[in-house]
Amino acid sequence: MLTILNYAQALVYTMMDLMPSKYQQKSLRALLCLFLEATGQSLPQHCQTVSASAISRFLNHYHWPVRAVIRVVRAEIIRPIKSEIRLGRRPILTVILDMTTLEKVGKFSGLGKLIRVYNGKRGLHLVVLYVQVGRNRVPWGFRVYRGKGELAPVKLAQRLLKTLPKTLTADREIRVLADSAFGSIEMLEWVKKQPRTSGIFGVRSDRRLTSDSHVSQVPHRGQQVVLMGLDFPVTLSWYWLERDDGKLEKRFVISTKPLSAVYITMLGRRRWQIEGFFKTIKHRFGLHQFGQGTLLGVYRWILLSFIAYFLARSTYNDSGKTTLPDWGAVAQLAAETLLPSLVVLELLINIKHRQTLVRQQGFDITVSGWQYG
Repeated sequence: MLTILNYAQALVYTMMDLMPSKYQQKSLRALLCLFLEATGQSLPQHCQTVSASAISRFLNHYHWPVRAVIRVVRAEIIRPIKSEIRLGRRPILTVILDMTTLEKVGKFSGLGKLIRVYNGKRGLHLVVLYVQVGRNRVPWGFRVYRGKGELAPVKLAQRLLKTLPKTLTADREIRVLADSAFGSIEMLEWVKKQPRTSGIFGVRSDRRLTSDSHVSQVPHRGQQVVLMGLDFPVTLSWYWLERDDGKLEKRFVISTKPLSAVYITMLGRRRWQIEGFFKTIKHRFGLHQFGQGTLLGVYRWILLSFIAYFLARSTYNDSGKTTLPDWGAVAQLAAETLLPSLVVLELLINIKHRQTLVRQQGFDITVSGWQYG
């Protein structure tokens, strides 16, 4: 029986086979290993096995099949979902929408107006869709918000939801979790019209109801209310969220499907757990460290950062542990397991750079008969 780690190793081999040349295979391995250092400082100039200029060409200029890479990764994401044994009622596929900013300073002339200020933050603004796989939330796709006058975040979210394959959605109920940024009338109506789809959305406390009151004035969880501008009722609930400063904040959530207040509250809390994912992928897997001068280069950087996280997560899942992972240790294990030759090469390069120190300590290290290719 194949393990999760076997599938992850097969995924790495498949991605390598998709590269048009051995030089691009080297660059891909080097980038994945760079992300799997999990220091959050995944800068091309820190790579020891491939030059920063080679990485720049790989990201910004060389032709390699990005869409084919996405397809094989997505196939691995949905494999455990499709293999689930289903008994009883129709299974539920939970997907999560989020908008995040990769904050940047300085000029990025090659990116046009993509680096902009939105909600008080300057950077690249992403709408991201995640798929719930067991206990894990795995990035499925993302779109770049291009600013006022372009497609709104809600439209980008709808396009992302349409990328879910029918082989995954045809026999499942789709449940969308999102915060108040996606809780517009347009989005609620769109979700309501989709077959076998419901949504749990955050709403502001001052959101008006047709009764000429606000959601914050509703006395009981689980009540059916009608938002101003909406022609169907939703179920309202709320919960208390502990902020970074330790204070509690009351968050309101609505469901387009009649559900119990306790269940809506539980699902609403799940949405906020995605914040931990972004802290991990930014501070560990270098998501925000892109410095490429083209949109293609930035897109590929973000994609490979997501893939590195997925490989690390797969390595952790293979261990069977349920505690919070030490991402530094997990990423190191993933690199040693999935890219062992590159890890050894980096070790040898470190030894070479420190030959003087090694000899001063009375050692003489010689390596022969091995070549990295």
